[in-house]
Amino acid sequence: MFRLSPEEETIVEVVADFVDDQVRPRVRELEHDNVYPEEWIEAMKRLGVYGLLIPESYGGSDVSAACFARVTMELARGWMSLSGAMGGHSVVCHLIKTFGTEEQRAAYLPKLASGEIRATMALTEPGGGSDLQGMTTVARKADGGYVIDGAKMWITNARRAGLVALLCKTDPAATPAHSGISVLLVEREAGYEVSRDLPKMGYKGVESCEMVFDGVKVGADALLGTEEGKGFAQMMRGLEVGRIQVASRAIGIGQAALNDAIRYSQERETFGKPIWRHQSIGNYLADMATKLEAAKLLTLNAASRLDSGERADMEAGMAKLYASEVGMEIALDAMRIHGGYGYSTEFDIERYFRDAPLMIIGEGTNEIQRKVIAEQLIRRNPI
Repeated sequence: MFRLSPEEETIVEVVADFVDDQVRPRVRELEHDNVYPEEWIEAMKRLGVYGLLIPESYGGSDVSAACFARVTMELARGWMSLSGAMGGHSVVCHLIKTFGTEEQRAAYLPKLASGEIRATMALTEPGGGSDLQGMTTVARKADGGYVIDGAKMWITNARRAGLVALLCKTDPAATPAHSGISVLLVEREAGYEVSRDLPKMGYKGVESCEMVFDGVKVGADALLGTEEGKGFAQMMRGLEVGRIQVASRAIGIGQAALNDAIRYSQERETFGKPIWRHQSIGNYLADMATKLEAAKLLTLNAASRLDSGERADMEAGMAKLYASEVGMEIALDAMRIHGGYGYSTEFDIERYFRDAPLMIIGEGTNEIQRKVIAEQLIRRNPI
């Protein structure tokens, strides 16, 4: 059901080799120093990672969502920050491909595919959290375009992005509120301010910032598509990709933690035998592997539904919910297996433990995922 084409399997294998050969031998040093991985980002551009969801006619690969998920898993297995560096970018690519005008596709997709321009999305606001409909960022019509005022928080790649898909209100008085929300494609040259980098427990190397839009002017052609008020629905479809991507990140972290736990449990001996032979440790490994496989299947199922063209918000929400919780559990269990060494910065386990919680919070908290799932269950099963 989730089998990739031979060409897609090759893409995944190439990325896996990149992770094993270049990333994993050096990631601990870069992560602890909070260094932006410029060399690896450039390598990802050459590998075509930034163009995975862009049609070949615009210079991309346009692989299946399952292939995209598998590539994300491999990058996160090396360093979650690398998968984060292409996550929001990929959502923006999907938005432009799906909802953009032909002029927007022609202007942006080739440069996005090559990585010449990297994109990010700006949704969350200070104090707003997951309440997107309650946003206060407003774009008012003026001089044949829009003037934007507002602020956004936790924007990944904000300092390095050349294009921002900004969720804002073009009609603040609209009822219901979502009918007045649009997506504007804002270029760096428009003059928004990246006011500060936000300090984080994990997710190092890649910046997460506050952005301020103070009278920022854009043309009418910055509106994604041709009609105002469609932005909320557009972004919700984009977040189907985003939540599959976040689920895949969590799986990558879980896979790395499980791999390390399996290796360590064979090397470490107590009471005259490898610790995996102790029932308590063996049970941990069995549960970790089983949960991880279930998370993969949920995620690939959501990807398959997305590829079919069907609505996938419930499936993507299920994948994100389960995979992120499992990723956190596996990171903790791997730390238990490593004992004191798992708490040491000389081992990678502590990094997995710091990176994993973001998946529970990001791209809509897991409490929001449960709400989405429940609503879709009722909508799909009316009485």
